[in-house]
Amino acid sequence: MSIASFPRLLMAGWLVWSLSFSAAVRAEEMPVDSAKATPEKPAATSDAEWIKILRRSSDSLRWSDDIIRHDWRLQRRPGTDTCRILDPRDEVVHEGSGQACLDALTTLEQAGKVPAVSGPTVIVLHGLGEGRRSMRPLVDSLQKQLDATVLSFGYASTSAGLDDHGRSLAAVIKHLPAADSISFVGHSMGNLVVRRWMGLAAEEDLARVRRMVMLGPPNQGSELARMVAKISVLAALSNGAARELVLEWNRISQDLAVPPCPFGIVAGGKGDDRGYSSFLAGDDDAVVRVEETKLPGSDDFLLLPVHHAAMMKSPTVQQATAAFLNTGRFPAPALPAAAAK
Repeated sequence: MSIASFPRLLMAGWLVWSLSFSAAVRAEEMPVDSAKATPEKPAATSDAEWIKILRRSSDSLRWSDDIIRHDWRLQRRPGTDTCRILDPRDEVVHEGSGQACLDALTTLEQAGKVPAVSGPTVIVLHGLGEGRRSMRPLVDSLQKQLDATVLSFGYASTSAGLDDHGRSLAAVIKHLPAADSISFVGHSMGNLVVRRWMGLAAEEDLARVRRMVMLGPPNQGSELARMVAKISVLAALSNGAARELVLEWNRISQDLAVPPCPFGIVAGGKGDDRGYSSFLAGDDDAVVRVEETKLPGSDDFLLLPVHHAAMMKSPTVQQATAAFLNTGRFPAPALPAAAAK
C-alpha cells in the first residue's frame, strides 16, 4: 500500500465505523411514539436521557429478537440462553432463561396483554450497526399503506455472524404460525440476513414468502469494506457480521440464497459516474455502490437520489416499497431517462 493511498483508506475505514455507531445513536434519539419528531441535540438532552439513549444503542448491538408479537418481543443474547421480554416501550418486563421467558410470554398472551400475529405479515430489517428504531419511519409508513401486520426485527449485527442472525430470523418466523404470507423489507446488511435465512429455511417456510424489497443492499459485497480490510488495525477491530463483510465476503457470499420470491431492489445514487462519495468508484449512495446492489433474478430495479442512511425516511422510498409489496413492481422513477438506465 502506497503512502499516498493510506489517508484515503483510513478515511474510508473511519467512515464505515462512524456511520455504524452514529446511525444507531441517531436512531435511538427518536422518541418511541413519534418517528417524525426532530431529535434534540445532545447538548439539549438531560444526562439521564442521554445515558438512556446510549444504553439502548448499546443494547441494539447485543440482543437479537427470538419472538415478535407486534411491539412485544422476546430477545436473546447471541450464543447464550440469556433472554428477556420487552414491552412496546422497550422496557424490560422479564429476564431469565429462554424457557423462563417463553413461559412468561405465554402467560402474558393468555392474559390478553400480548396480541397474536396472523394474516399477511411484513418483516422489516435494519442494517449494520443500527437498531430497530432506525427503521421506524418506514415501518410507520408501511403500516398506513399496507393491509398487513408490519414487524421490525432487531439483531445484534456486530455481536454475531450472519449464520446466527439467520437462525434468529428463523426463530421469529417459526413463532409466526398464523402468518399465512410473509414479505421482507431489508436495509443494507438486513438483506444479507434474509438471504442467509433463505439458505437455511425449510421448504414450508419458504412457501409462505410472498415478496421482498431490498434497500441499498450490498449484494455484491462492499468496496468500503474492502478498503477497511487493507488497514490491519481497522480490520482487527471489526466484529460479528461486520468482520465477515470486511474479511470473509468470498466465504459468506456462497451461503446467500437468491430470493425464491419476487424481489425488487432500490439503490441510491445520482445517476452519474460519481455518486455521493468521493471514495467510491461510479455511482453510489455514499456507502454502497449502485453496481453492488444488483442481483441477477430481480423483478424490478429502482434508482433514486437518496443517501444510504436516509432511505428509511424518504417518502419516495416508502411509497416505492409499499407499491412493490402490493403489486410486485415499483412506480416509474422521477428521474431523467439517462439516470434510470
